[in-house]
Parts: sequence; structure tokens; C-alpha cells
Amino acid sequence: MKQLVCVSALTLALGWGGAATAVQSYEIPEETAQTARELMETALDSDLAYEIVESLTTEIGPRLAGSEAEARARAWGAKLGEELGFDVVEIEEFTMPFWDRGRMEITMTAPYDQALYGTALGGSGRSDGDIASQIVYFRDIHALTLVEDGALEGKIAFVDGEIMVASQVGAGYGAANQRRRIGWQHAERGGASALVVRSVGSDSRRFPHTGMMSSRDGDWADIPVIAISNPDADHLRRLHNLGESIELTLSSGAGWHGDVTSGNVVLDIVGRESPEEIVLIGGHLDSWDLGTGALDDGAGVAITVAAAQLISELPQRPRRTIRVVMFGAEEVGLLGARAYAGEHQDEIANHVLATESDFGARTVWQLVSNVNDDANPAVDAIGRLIAPLGIVRGGSDVPGGGPDIIPLAYSGVPTVRLNQNGLDYFDFHHTPDDTLDKIDPAELSQNVAAYAALVYLAAELDVEFRTTQSPEGASE
Repeated sequence: MKQLVCVSALTLALGWGGAATAVQSYEIPEETAQTARELMETALDSDLAYEIVESLTTEIGPRLAGSEAEARARAWGAKLGEELGFDVVEIEEFTMPFWDRGRMEITMTAPYDQALYGTALGGSGRSDGDIASQIVYFRDIHALTLVEDGALEGKIAFVDGEIMVASQVGAGYGAANQRRRIGWQHAERGGASALVVRSVGSDSRRFPHTGMMSSRDGDWADIPVIAISNPDADHLRRLHNLGESIELTLSSGAGWHGDVTSGNVVLDIVGRESPEEIVLIGGHLDSWDLGTGALDDGAGVAITVAAAQLISELPQRPRRTIRVVMFGAEEVGLLGARAYAGEHQDEIANHVLATESDFGARTVWQLVSNVNDDANPAVDAIGRLIAPLGIVRGGSDVPGGGPDIIPLAYSGVPTVRLNQNGLDYFDFHHTPDDTLDKIDPAELSQNVAAYAALVYLAAELDVEFRTTQSPEGASE
């Protein structure tokens, strides 16, 4: 820890670009700083966040975007906001197309019979009965992109790849995710009857990872697209390397079912002096349906709601409004985030700062930001205050804030993010293993402590965070 602190201090002294610069300082008023410290202490002793995520995952369960379960989750969120004493509780509905995975089976039938563990990917098409065919093996997504039109007629394409390397920051997810997102487009162009891909994750269990594919000009796959577990993909690779002819039989009931209603749950703690100025935090309420969405993103909802609720119990409200948004339909294309940005277009300029918790429930280790240059010293000061939680100050020009914050950031809303330790996140992400037992209550409380201090200070300090820089694209 001492070495990390020294490196961070040296980085501050040199400036993020490495050139020697004068270090500006910002001092948080002692009374305000003391309130933030007390919030951290209270949060570390609180079980509120764990109780919230336990309630969501147990009482509601999986929350597929647009489903009846997601509707129950919105009602749950609004009721929770009322019970916790938020000043404003609203559900903002929007319309979205609904996709459901239906029933799916996949079996290797040659060189011998063996059941495989797979799951339909979001946006997958359905099969008309069983599809039985020899596979055409592709070592990676790049090989599939080179396939000639019609070359896969009547065959099942299988795209291999590598197991993601476990990383604290989730490195490698974007690249590995290409086979999930665009593989179907090339498989269909090649005339394949179905596409099977190695699922995207860092685990070696037989739990396949689901997730949304990318549309092509608004169109989705006509063929079944199935991700199989890493051990099953390893098995097919070994058989291929032995020169065996591999045949699969699969069926999928996945498909689209028209437009349905989704929505965002919005909870406000109204500011005492500048209620029109908004510090926005949140997580997404929907989840994939294989597990119970504890890490993705029940934990994020719980962390941000609990942090705001602790702030609401202070003797007086902060200067600015704190808004918690439980975003709907994040997993299927940030639909709730886009709907929120559209609904609140006229007040985007009043959003002074935004951030989201959406990377599991392990401890926060880093604070990064994308605010104007004059505000960086204030964010540095916040970083120093939360440093005892084991958090170091990272880059001061890092775009983002979280997936659901992207539409706001593109509109010029400044962002910060508390980065969590994601070393094992992709072991569980989008799998049946995303369940409550993966959450450590003490680690969850550390998250709440960090958010409570950060959000309180952002809402209380007279600092203008706004910047005109827009982030690079990102997605779930």
C-alpha cells in the first residue's frame, strides 16, 4: 500500500501526461470533510446494501429486460425508495422490443454422443425443429470474417477463441466479445444453419455466458446463435486438432415477441440550495435470466441506493440534488439510459456529475474522472479523503462513468468512476453463477462508503465539474 500511495503522489506531481507541472491544491472545508468521514464510518458498519441486493435477487429473481420480472423489479424499486424516505420517487416508462431465449438444447453427436452446455445469445433466431450438421471450425472471429458468401451452406459454424485472462480491470473483454456481437452476421452471410461460439468469460466451469449480440442496420439473426461453455469449447478444439469430424444437433426457441413496456426508477434527495443541479448515480435494474443478477447489477443498485439513503439521514440535505436511477433494459442496448437522456434532455445542462456502479461487488480500488481542468484539484482532494478505504487516484481524463452514463457523457455531462476489483468478475458475468453468494458483505460496505463520501462531496462542494469532452464508445 505504501508503494501505491507513493506512486500515486509522484504521478500527481508530474501530471497525468508525465511532464512536470505545478500542482494545484484544493482543500475541502473541515466540517464538510468530517461529515464525509462520518458517512464512510457509518457505511462500513451498515448492512443496508446487502439487505437491498438480497431482497432484489430473492424476492424478484432474474430480471430479463422487458419481462414481467423486470416490471416487478420496478415496482420493488419504487416501493424501496418510498420506504427509505427519498423525496421523489418516479417510474419513467418507455417502450422496447422483447426478446426471450425460450428452450434450447445442444448435443455433440459425432464422433460420439455428448451433451454440451450452451445458451442462446440475445437477439438469436429460432430453429425450425432440430438442426443437425457437421461443424466448420474457425479458430477465431477473424477467421470467420474471411468466409466466402455461401461457403457454409447447410453447416454449423463454430467460432473458437481463447478464455479471457483474468484481470482487475476486465482487460480483453472487448476483443473477446466480438465473436458474440458480430459472429452471426458473417455466419449468415456464409449460409450457415446456426452459429456456435466459445462463450465470453474467464472461468473454466461449464457455465455458458450469455449476452446481447449487435444488430445489423436494425436487423437481428435469423439463425440460432449459441454460446457454449469454455470446457466444452476446449473439448471441440481438441477433437478438431485430432482431425475428427464433429457433428452437432441443436434446437432453439429464441425469438422476438413485439413491443413491451420497460422503465427507469428515479429516486431524488432534493438539494437544499440548488435543487435544480443534479448529481446522478445508479445501476441497472435488469439482468440476464440465467442467474439472479446479483453482481450484474443488483450490487450496483444496492450500493448507490444505500449510499444516497445514508446521505439523506444527515441533519441537512446537501446543496445539490442527488438522483439515483435504477436503469431499465441496460443489457439489451442501454435502452433505459437512452430513454433517460431523451426524457431529461431539457435539463441535461443541470446534471453536474454522473457515475454508475456496474462491475460487480468487489472492493473499489481506484477513482478516475473526466471533468474540466479547474475541477481536477477538487476531485484529487476527494481522492485523498477516501484513500483510507484503499482507493488510489487514477486518471483525470478517463471517459465513461459507466455504461448507462454514456448517453449523458456524450451530451457533455462530466463523469467520475469508482473502479472495482474485477479480477473474478468475468467468472460469473452473464452466467447461471451470478448469484448472491458471490457477494462479500464487507466488500459491499466498502463500496457504499466510497460512494457515500464521493457523492456527498460532489453535491455539497461549490465546484463546477462540467467539461465538453465526450467519451469513446463502450457497451455492456
